[in-house]
Amino acid sequence: MNGQVNIVEKNEGPKINIVQDGTKVILDEIMTLDLEKYERDFDVHINICTNEFGFLTFGLNKWYVAQIDIPARAYDTVIDGEDENGNPMEKQFPIPFDMGKVTITLWAKGGATNE
Repeated sequence: MNGQVNIVEKNEGPKINIVQDGTKVILDEIMTLDLEKYERDFDVHINICTNEFGFLTFGLNKWYVAQIDIPARAYDTVIDGEDENGNPMEKQFPIPFDMGKVTITLWAKGGATNE
């Protein structure tokens, strides 16, 4: 399943443009992130900011413009035979990445400072 990313607007004002293309998000036609590549066995939080020149950057910088939250990878467990004592053996398979579980929080450009 590959749903639409959840967008939360944190404050009033103009936001960066977000375009979703499959598992990729394109931020202001400048930065493209394939969010599936960031999925891990733990929650992932990505900060996108602008610097004093208005360039989009990773991590903490002058102004927050977006925070991307990717939940931990989920797994299905299936029975895969029996061990030497006749007990069922379980095997885990990752569930396909779902953009519908990703949340992007947007702030107005220049509206949330990190200073």
